[in-house]
Amino acid sequence: MLKKLKLIYNPNSGDKMFKDNLDLFIKKMQGDGGYEVHPFRTIEKGDIDRHINKMNGDYDALCVSGGDGTLNIVINALMKNGKNHIPIGIIPSGTANDFASFLKIPKDVESACDVVLNGVISDVDLGFGGDKYFINVCAGGLFSDISSNVNTRFKDTIGKAAYYIKGIEQIPGYRPIPMRITNSKDVFEEDIYLFLVLNSSGTGGVKKLSPQASVNDGMFDFVAFKGVALIELSSVIVKFFKGEHLNDDKVIYFQDNYIKVENLADDKRYLQTDFDGEKGPNMPFEIKNIHGAVKIFTHKESVSEN
Repeated sequence: MLKKLKLIYNPNSGDKMFKDNLDLFIKKMQGDGGYEVHPFRTIEKGDIDRHINKMNGDYDALCVSGGDGTLNIVINALMKNGKNHIPIGIIPSGTANDFASFLKIPKDVESACDVVLNGVISDVDLGFGGDKYFINVCAGGLFSDISSNVNTRFKDTIGKAAYYIKGIEQIPGYRPIPMRITNSKDVFEEDIYLFLVLNSSGTGGVKKLSPQASVNDGMFDFVAFKGVALIELSSVIVKFFKGEHLNDDKVIYFQDNYIKVENLADDKRYLQTDFDGEKGPNMPFEIKNIHGAVKIFTHKESVSEN
């Protein structure tokens, strides 16, 4: 009896090439893996959630082809519908594939299929804040809304550089936000340019924001850049490229499984947050680590090595 595999793919992710490899994917998973493949092509906002809501729960695996945002939508739908027991295979095809990159899952479709076919399944943590989940990062402040505000055609044309160009545009008019950050042990009140709650080590193509991060340790890595004069941040940037920024006094860094984020400013323009490139909850909100919430196909020992 063939095993059943659900494929959810976003035909507009990244270079839009996965659809040209659809037959290769099915041939690989059906021929080498013995899976009966049931594909679902996402067309409009909300259709993944509706599809997973109606989907029966007896699938042996579920593969997601898209970027971090598509993966986020699928995971939220699985959690909402109590189907997070189905192991997830990631076929990276987005502009940014930060979570897949952290797990060393290749962008080549055939090689990504091999990760699923090797059958190594790891329990992976999720973050939960407001009423939503994230698997890679929660971001707030400067740059945090770039993913949702970059024009799709612009992003398709120049790729990941679109994020950096949009970020540079924000800097001249941006002011640090007075914030209160609470974890299970401490309270920080600081003016902050940007905060990141990381499950993996990076976001936006930057891989070493938190080199010690692990996706299955039950902890988040919190990184925030204090609101000093922008010229003073140059020293932090130099240390960042050396992987030494976490020890700088202009950076707040800690690990914890609980974080509360509050915006103390009268100006409420920067209440919005970003979860894996999708819109997150508005501040204030609490974030909790849901340890081992989902099952992900990984390379052998790749999670423990990270």
